[in-house]
Amino acid sequence: MVTQVAEPSKYGVVVYDEQSGKINRFVEKPQVFVGNKINAGMYIFSKDILKRIPLKPTSIETDVFPKMSEAGQLYAMELGGFWMDVGQPKDYLSGMCKYLTSLQNDKHPDHKALAHGKGIIEPVLIDPSAKIGQGCLIGPFVTIGPKVSIEDGVRIARSTVFEGATVQKKIAGLIPPL
Repeated sequence: MVTQVAEPSKYGVVVYDEQSGKINRFVEKPQVFVGNKINAGMYIFSKDILKRIPLKPTSIETDVFPKMSEAGQLYAMELGGFWMDVGQPKDYLSGMCKYLTSLQNDKHPDHKALAHGKGIIEPVLIDPSAKIGQGCLIGPFVTIGPKVSIEDGVRIARSTVFEGATVQKKIAGLIPPL
């Protein structure tokens, strides 16, 4: 997937035929304008791509994609709608907050997935398999993944808790209050 950006010099630009989608080449952080469509970091592959990836540390973007484009075997589709780079933790959190805010719109198809009730400061998204202890205060801007365990009395704000994690109650004096 490619997406259009205002400042392509910060990213890897994908040069391709917009009619057929066939990718001609990639230009990493171009100093001269070659286009404003960048690699959005989302891919659709057939399982045959696994034959192209050697059993050693490999970058699909720099080791595999250029060879596929030279062979005329790589195509781009433009991603519509909102996109942002979430490669850094602060950007990930910012993106998560924007996503949770978008879920608050009654017309969003996943609006009903948001958590509500006692101890929740919206917006919060909690996987149904997560276990939340008594007396917790969760939110705003929190996502809690599958099989997460939150102990009694925990306070979480502006965070993502990933699958299988356990969040323990803070010990007075060791962790400053929020």
